[in-house]
Amino acid sequence: MEPLIIEREPNTLQIVLNREKKEFLFEGRSLPENTVKFFEPVIQWLVEYIKDPADETVVNMNFVYFNTSSAKLLLEVLRQFDNLHKSGNKVKIVWHYMVEDYDIQEAGEEYSTMITVPFEYVEHPEEDYEA
Repeated sequence: MEPLIIEREPNTLQIVLNREKKEFLFEGRSLPENTVKFFEPVIQWLVEYIKDPADETVVNMNFVYFNTSSAKLLLEVLRQFDNLHKSGNKVKIVWHYMVEDYDIQEAGEEYSTMITVPFEYVEHPEEDYEA
């Protein structure tokens, strides 16, 4: 399965989905002009990945900011990982957030109530984040 790599832009996430390297990363700001179009290849990739997943899937989610329309599509992304988890595969979400960024922290906590995948929370100092 070919990896899906979307490079970070000022208003879009860096996304790395690489089955062979077991690398699953969503990072940065998400304010795309067309959120559905931006996330469509990601969801399609995940639908295919679920058919033949790695033995373990650890997803790193490290957001600076995401808008409301991105939040809805991120839930759809998380539901794909939840489908994988519910089918008996080992899946974990690692939710990264900046110290005192309660909005991002709480978003992760809220998402964790909507799916069955275990979440791990990792707090980082502000200097770890690009402006």
